Order: sequence, then C-alpha cells, then structure tokens
Amino acid sequence: MKVLFAGGGTGGHLYPAVAMAGELRELVPAVGISFAGTASGIEATEVPRVGYTLHLIPVRGLKRGRSLVDIMANFGVLADFGMALGRAVALLHREDPDVVVGTGGFVSAPLLLAAQLMRKKTLIQEQNAFPGVTTKLLAALASEVHLSFEEARSFFVKSKRIFVSGNPARSFGVEEASVARARFGLHEARPTLLVFGGSRGARSINNALLQWLGEITASANLIWQTGALDFERIKGLVAPSPYLWIAPYIENMGAAYSAADLVLCRAGASSIAELTNLGKPSLLVPYPFATGDHQRHNARALVTGGAAIVVDDEHLGESGSVKTVLELLHDAGKLRKMGAASRKLAYPDAARQLALRIIALAQKQ
Repeated sequence: MKVLFAGGGTGGHLYPAVAMAGELRELVPAVGISFAGTASGIEATEVPRVGYTLHLIPVRGLKRGRSLVDIMANFGVLADFGMALGRAVALLHREDPDVVVGTGGFVSAPLLLAAQLMRKKTLIQEQNAFPGVTTKLLAALASEVHLSFEEARSFFVKSKRIFVSGNPARSFGVEEASVARARFGLHEARPTLLVFGGSRGARSINNALLQWLGEITASANLIWQTGALDFERIKGLVAPSPYLWIAPYIENMGAAYSAADLVLCRAGASSIAELTNLGKPSLLVPYPFATGDHQRHNARALVTGGAAIVVDDEHLGESGSVKTVLELLHDAGKLRKMGAASRKLAYPDAARQLALRIIALAQKQ
C-alpha cells in the first residue's frame, strides 16, 4: 500500500498529515508513505526531519485582493498552477499511490485535482470550521471528505462521503497540576494561566500581557511563550518573579498544559484540537487576518459548546480584557464546567480513525 500526503505551508496543514502517517506506519508497517509540498513551506524542513520522502511541487496561492496588481499577479499564479498540475500528474504516474490525502495549503490543490482526473482515490482532511477553497472546490469529486468541526457541514451538499472525524493533533502525557507547576518553578497551589501565540508568537497578545503582568502575578502563576520574534524585547521589560515562567518556546508542552487552569491563545485548528483533547477551558483570540476569518469560526464552535470565551484582538489592550481573565482564572467552578464542555468536543483518536479510513480506501476495489 502506498499513500501520498499533499499539504503544508504551515504547521496547521502539515502536522495532521504527519500524525496520520505515524498511525499508518503502526497499523501497516510496510506502508509506503511520501509527501508533496513546496520549498518555502514548513514541510521543506519538517518532513525530512521526521523521516519521510518529500516531493517538491512549485505552486503559489491566489492573491485575494481586488487591486490591479493582485489581478495581474493572479494571471501568473494560474499559469504556475497549470505547470504544477502537470508536475503533479507526472509525480502520481511515478509514485502510483493507492490514496492521495490532501490536508490543505497551496500544494494540495494540484495534487488532489490531478489524482481525481486520474481516477485515484482521494481523501480530504479539513482542519477549520470554515473550509478552505481547495476543500470546497474539490469535495464533490473526493472519495471522502473529513471535517474537524460539525459546523463545517453546512458548506457542503449532504453526502454519505462527508464525515466529522476531528483534527489529528499532538498527544501529551498528563500529570498532576502541582507537579507540572513545580517543573516551571512556580507556586504549586496558585491558579495558572498558560499563554502562547505559536512558535513565532503573537505581538498583540504579548503587548497585552505586558500590560496585565502585575495584575496576573499578584494572584496567579503565568506560563508565557512569547515566540522567537518578541522574546528579547519582552525579556528586557520584565522583572524576574517566582510566579512567572517566560521563554520564546515551550519544549515540554504537555507539562505546560497540565499546569494550566486556563489557556489564552489563538484559535488555530491545531490548538483547538489540543485544548479539547485535554479538556482545557480557554480564552481564544482569533487572528484577525486569517484567510476567510477561519479562526473566528473555529473559536465560535468552542464558544457555542460552552468551552471557551472569545476576546477580540483589537480589544486586548482594554481593561475589561484582563478583568475577564482574572475573574475566570479564579472561578474554579466555571473552569470545571468549561473544561468538561471542552472534552465533549474532543476527537482524541482522530489520527487513528483517519488512518483506518485511508486503509479502507486503499483496499476498496
């Protein structure tokens, strides 16, 4: 059995594919797995690092603006797409996969379309509550489409080939909160806020934390991942505190989640999956410039389920925002209810279930 994963550009598109590939290897040790991606995406370094073959397909995404410059640029993008489609057809002839799995990003479109034109089995895995353009355009010809949110069903015609399977996410060991807090050198009995904005960070979140820092550490612990871009600036503005742990990146994310009573972060699909799998209550700050405002759609799914509260990026600096954080952080009963609601939205075995669907497609005549 051979499977080709097409997706990347960002970790949100790549890591679900890596999680599925790992499950496939456990279920079918002899499976042949390869990836298709671009030289500029995260997959260029991550896929070889985790031990898979990466096939590079040059492709660009459409400009979404309406200016003359964007319109003219899109003519070039369409020409590039035609060449990428030709390269995809050649790759599929050469590799001859039983199933092509698309997880989003620019490269998934030509690979999925080529596979569908060649009548190969295709599975689309959509991470966001607001489906991407590739998913919406190619879903009709896909063998199966797997969604991460029930809310995403409304974007598709009713079909037996549409499933809600969750988003494959990293798995973490869980430990006692007091033990985890001790790992970060924090007060073991204090309520703890975990804040992160991704590996690069989120400047608006970081700037808000700088304003809130004294109020938070007066009564709670703070674990703060600043991201690499902001760390040096913030480090120079923050005094050491026994109630603060700060770094550009959290190596032991499992311990950070275990230590946290409340998580403040962006509403990316991977973060949402991790939060729900661990049953963590959250304050979500959707990235306002995400394509199709998809992070707001992701966040809305958790808010509707009672698992999260949304704080708009533009209102982070207002006094009401830190008041919301502190009131929630010190309301143990509400945190328990939100945590239970979060867990109800989880799909902890998403990667395994998707791997089983891929195997079933490969075996289907």
